[in-house]
Amino acid sequence: MTVGFDSPGSNQPDFDIPALSLLSGLSESQLIEQAILRREGQLGMGGTLLVNTGFMTGRSPQDKYIADPETGSDPIWRGGNRMMSTEHFERLRRDMYQHMASRELFVQDLAACADPEFQVVIRVVTELAWHSLFIRHLLRQATEDPEPEFLIVNCPSFSADPERHGCRSKNVVAISFEKRVVLIAGTGYSGEIKKSVFTLLNRILPERGVVSMHCSANHALDDPDDSAIFFGLSGTGKTTLSSVSERALIGDDEHGWSDTGIFNIEGGCYAKTLNLDPAAEPEIYGTTSQFGTVIENMKFDPQTLELDFADSSITENIRCAYPLESIPGASVTGRGGHPKNLFMLTCDAFGVLPPISRLTPEQAIYQFLSGFTSKVAGTEQGISHPLPVFSACFGSPFLPLRPEVYGKLLRRRIEDSKADCWLVNTGWTGGGYGIGQRMPIGFTRALLNAALNGKLARVEFCQDPEFGLAIPVAAAGVPHHLLLPKRSWQDPAAYDASAAKVKALFAENFRHFEARVDPDVAAAAIST
Repeated sequence: MTVGFDSPGSNQPDFDIPALSLLSGLSESQLIEQAILRREGQLGMGGTLLVNTGFMTGRSPQDKYIADPETGSDPIWRGGNRMMSTEHFERLRRDMYQHMASRELFVQDLAACADPEFQVVIRVVTELAWHSLFIRHLLRQATEDPEPEFLIVNCPSFSADPERHGCRSKNVVAISFEKRVVLIAGTGYSGEIKKSVFTLLNRILPERGVVSMHCSANHALDDPDDSAIFFGLSGTGKTTLSSVSERALIGDDEHGWSDTGIFNIEGGCYAKTLNLDPAAEPEIYGTTSQFGTVIENMKFDPQTLELDFADSSITENIRCAYPLESIPGASVTGRGGHPKNLFMLTCDAFGVLPPISRLTPEQAIYQFLSGFTSKVAGTEQGISHPLPVFSACFGSPFLPLRPEVYGKLLRRRIEDSKADCWLVNTGWTGGGYGIGQRMPIGFTRALLNAALNGKLARVEFCQDPEFGLAIPVAAAGVPHHLLLPKRSWQDPAAYDASAAKVKALFAENFRHFEARVDPDVAAAAIST
């Protein structure tokens, strides 16, 4: 594969990693055995692996860096990424490798992207056996046996030195697209490996005309061309709302959209399990007792090994990782046709956005670039309650290029496919956080099902006077007062104040994009 950021003679990363020994390509069973022998975790019910990630129980975006030098044609979004000098990167790499030289390391050569045309092979070297198992679940086995094109090295026991390595703390994720190397140190949180892969693909795929998307996706059981995608940050319901028995899961978090349709970037799922309900989410719940599933930071009974899904004493961000085939009826190919429906999920902590609204293509790109949601407790270090934020493309920490690059590609795909676009609030209703209640998942599912089967697009819509959004006047199975948010508030004046605040936040945030987007997208902006 040739990508635009190559320099002559730099097609392969430096794979020369000193180690006591390299354990390559171990199976799931072998990795579980190694993790138990090394006391990295213990065997749980059904052959799961119970592990603790240590001090770091979530991602740390403020400790993530790109280490490429600036050039005249440099496309890196420098205003949205922390930068590290190439000198500091090389010093970090040398020090990490020296630290790892006396250790036994685990190596997996794995593939990203279910579509063979866009497949990228990545070598992942880890200090911990369970990290190797985790990424084996999350990525794919290569369709051929090509040379790896990128290298990820993960060493939690190495602590970075801010002064020596040009970083903020002992935890660091440093990416060099020029060297094709990712260095992860000082953190045992496995999500850093997963999101490093996504960041790499967000650099590669747009140059090949593919929209790389932070979304889940599924398709009708009998028709892969009847597909749908669900954008959203962690905690908005991407995994829960797409992992349903009525449809085949393509993937729960990261996808590409090419000329021929959508494909899963990953090969597994990484689901939040706090308060996981076996009745509402049976597919995900079932994976928590299947052989090989990695269970992170969950409390359990030391005698029976029964998991406590309600205990968040370690972290709110308790999770499980499993291969896609653990979900009954999941897509075998990890691919689907052009989406018929596109959902943008937002967890609105203010409680002023409707549970569902229909978007024009211009409004869809406006919402995509805005990425309004709330970071929920535990997903990142230091988040203890919902925090309203704007995250461009519903994933700005993972964007090496400017958001408008992804926005323009997505708009072209939406217009070519004529997909119906929807904004879905899975956050609060009847009031903001602390006053209202979380949107009942049953009502959200009813609205999504109506959209997926085409019925919702045919109902009567009215325009929300606050946000200019098209809202269904009625929807089967959903109380009428929930559809128009103001009706669900006991204090209309309080709603007006909260809505005005949200509109002002939208307007302030979109100033970053106004000069770089098409005029009709700017005109679709929520006005104050």
